Amino acid sequence: MSRTGKKPVAIPAGVTASLEGGVISVKGPKGALSLAMEGEVTYALEDGQLSVKPANETKRARSFWGMQRTLIQNLVTGVTEGFSKTLEITGVGYRANAQGRKLKLQLGYSHDVDLDVPEGLEVKTPDQTTVEISGIDAQKVGQFAAEIRRWRKPEPYKGKGIKYRGEYIFRKEGKKK
Repeated sequence: MSRTGKKPVAIPAGVTASLEGGVISVKGPKGALSLAMEGEVTYALEDGQLSVKPANETKRARSFWGMQRTLIQNLVTGVTEGFSKTLEITGVGYRANAQGRKLKLQLGYSHDVDLDVPEGLEVKTPDQTTVEISGIDAQKVGQFAAEIRRWRKPEPYKGKGIKYRGEYIFRKEGKKK
């Protein structure tokens, strides 16, 4: 039994949810999102709550149960509060600069790294070593943050690179003489 799947998703005031044509649509103050319904799971919208149950007792249905509930919760959270990730850049000469729909990174390569900001996301650089990514779609926010981080992952000796805020970098001891 899925502990996550058992809990219904509360639909707060100001948010509308609908189940039509195999798609779950959620509209709120920050925008609208939709998710394709999985055939192995049944959905019910009643009393301002959306509940998810497995359609049958197969392993596949049970495995989709909690995941679908979490994806629906992410839709509701996205249209009400939104999601954000913060990246921190560490290293001499490493910096970031948001210019319109482009993000320019200087990461010690012979060239600058220019990244196009995906539609629906907002990127801010409050200072040269911090990048804040925000949007209503959790998957897009996380994917773009991972793409930025991939350019220079933090290394374990000096800790140089791009890391998530709050991420712990396991540090290794250097060579001994």
